[in-house]
Amino acid sequence: MRIKSRFAQVLAVAALPLALAACSGGSSDSAAPGKEPKAKNLNAGLMTGSQLKGVLAPASFFPSHLSPMKDGFTDSGKQYASTVSRDTAKPDCVKFENTTWLDVTGYKGGASFALGGYANKDETEVMVQEIDVFQGATAASVMKEVRAAAGTCASFTNLQDHSKAKLVGTTTPGLGDDAYTMTITSAQWENGTTLVAARVGNAVVSVTSSTGKDNGAAEAAKLAKHVVDSLKAAQAKS
Repeated sequence: MRIKSRFAQVLAVAALPLALAACSGGSSDSAAPGKEPKAKNLNAGLMTGSQLKGVLAPASFFPSHLSPMKDGFTDSGKQYASTVSRDTAKPDCVKFENTTWLDVTGYKGGASFALGGYANKDETEVMVQEIDVFQGATAASVMKEVRAAAGTCASFTNLQDHSKAKLVGTTTPGLGDDAYTMTITSAQWENGTTLVAARVGNAVVSVTSSTGKDNGAAEAAKLAKHVVDSLKAAQAKS
């Protein structure tokens, strides 16, 4: 499981409007007379990374043989990332092996996010939870692209041992507003990995689990339900 951090990326994107403003310089004398309409705040009402951090499942939730992963915890704090268009290139299937595998959809994370990962000593068993909050109706589009990427990546070459990996996905009823579960296996592995994506309003919960003898399925389902329920409760209060 490769660890990729969203935090540096979010900081860079969030800083872009400031940099553009600084570069614009000059006087505003050339502007047309009259008051300009105020731009709509697309982040109004969205939970921040600091708030999402409190929604994640606590350490006590995870199996006792798993510990917090080094550099496995991050969030976007009180900042929001600027809107970035989706990368429409063909999905890079090996991204399903990242802790931040939602990037395989072409969306580079949400306007805000929080994630945390746990693993055993040699990281052969991993459980990762992430919440991304998106502007407008983007979360529904993310779920659509999860399904599309799963179809494209039904078979791909694993990056670590170059074995042939098989991905099977199915819609998961009763979990949030929309949910999709995927299992990645290989004939050369002792155990596979289960991934779950679940939409809760404008947020997408993504979960990874390779814990247990069932390709991580039971623990993934348990973790996804916990985070979804916790997120619903937090959204109701906000």
